[in-house]
Parts: sequence; structure tokens; C-alpha cells
Amino acid sequence: MMAAPSRSSNPAAAQLHPVLRSLFARPFPVVMGVLNVTPDSFSDGGQFITPELALAQAKRMAAEGAGILDVGAESTRPYGSKPVSADEELQRLQNVLPAVAALGVPVSIDTMKASVAAWALSNGAVIANDVWGLQRDPDMARMIANYNAPVVVMHNRDNVDPAIDIVADMVAFFARSLDIAAKANIPPGNIVLDPGIGFGKTPEQSMTAIARLNDLNQFGLPLLVGASRKRFISTVSPSEPDQRIGGSLAAHLLAAQRGAKIIRAHDVAETVQALRVASAIEDKR
Repeated sequence: MMAAPSRSSNPAAAQLHPVLRSLFARPFPVVMGVLNVTPDSFSDGGQFITPELALAQAKRMAAEGAGILDVGAESTRPYGSKPVSADEELQRLQNVLPAVAALGVPVSIDTMKASVAAWALSNGAVIANDVWGLQRDPDMARMIANYNAPVVVMHNRDNVDPAIDIVADMVAFFARSLDIAAKANIPPGNIVLDPGIGFGKTPEQSMTAIARLNDLNQFGLPLLVGASRKRFISTVSPSEPDQRIGGSLAAHLLAAQRGAKIIRAHDVAETVQALRVASAIEDKR
């Protein structure tokens, strides 16, 4: 199996939020399909900016096997993105997110703003995906606790520092995030940790984060990895974002071997196929 070793003795695992428990019932990691309704995301900016195009892409990813649809209306790429107001973010979402949620696939809202996450959770989203791990918007943790929603807590940094031990930095960051979550009364079983591949990291540190993903199992919480089309791939094999499917699959298969329960990807069909085949092969051992 490619799933993480059993954590049945861990209280957080035993008390998983029902949404997460249902998603993790399968023998291979859940694929979270990326739906960016933005003009400037690094890989697909502008491709799904209209509600019609966004809904069509959501339907396509659902048909391809996505277990979660991750909708974002502000580019969070670590270089060159422009912040947008909550009003603009909501304007991009209002004609998209409810329609995507109506497809019946669990929807996560990719935002760093508590007000946007609250609106999304009131309009069909069931998971919050915070790229600043509850550490940027002071209202985020309390709001998520009020909704009793699962939350993806991602590691991030304002500045890249090639000299640091990136795994030690992630461990310290997550310890702070989990303290914030505990004080806000977010149950441990509602939390997923994401090492934040490509965020606040050199390409080498992004690869190290995947190579040493097992180090994060010390928290006893599910892990999400999103290496899809990330820049580190091009440092190994020069390529443009839409030419990085092979590198994305390699990174995601290794992440699954190291315990990732959710894989965030642009190329859903290929990722689902790779994970299912790898799991089937592992079952023959």
C-alpha cells in the first residue's frame, strides 16, 4: 500500500473529522484538483477565469477522479503574485464556488483571508486551505473552529534562506500553528499539514522537504503534498510549467511512499492513474 502506516493508536487519527475520514478510506492518496480562478497563477493563470470555464474544469477533474476540488481566487505563487482585496477575491468566487460545490465533490477554499474562508464555508466549501498555516490572519483559527471545518496548515516563509535546515524550520512552524489551533479549539483530527513545496524554499529545500517528509509524521497528522508543476522540477530537468507532468508524478509518488494522504495536482487524471497503479503494485509485494 502507498498509504501512511496506521496511526490507529494516535488520538488525532482516531478522531478524524468525518470529511477526512471518508476521504482517507481509499487505499491510495486522495487527489486534490487545483482550480485557480485567477489571472496570474504560475501555471494556469487566466485559463479558468470565467465561471463557465471554471465549472467545466471542475467537472473534468471530478470525472478524472479528484477527491477534493481546491478553489482559489488569489494567486499565492511565491514570486511575482499581486495581493488582491477580500472583495475582489469574493467577486471571483461568488459565481464559481457554489456551482462547483453542487457537483458533490468536497471543495476546499484556498485563501489566506478568514473573511473569504468564512464566506466559502457558508457557500458549499467544507475544507479551508491556509497557505500561511493559521499564522497570517489572526481571525483564521477562530473562524475555522467556529465552522468545525478541516484545515490544511501549510508551511511558509516570508524569505528564502538557503542556509537553514528547512525540515527543522517546518517542524518549528507547525508547532506554532498547532499551538494556535489548540488555543482556538480546533480539534487535532481536523488538521492536515502541508510542507509547502516551493513556498519560502530554494528548489533544493523543496526536494529535501519531500525526501524527509517522514520527519513530519512525528505530529501524527495527515500530510498533504503539492509539488505539481513546481519550479524545482525545472532545476533538475529544464521545462516550462505545463511540461512538468513527469517530474510532478515522480515527486508525488515519492511523497505517497513517505506518507502523504493528499496529493494536490493540476493534472488529475495522470496523478490518479499513477497513484492507483503504484498502490496496486505495492499490494503484490
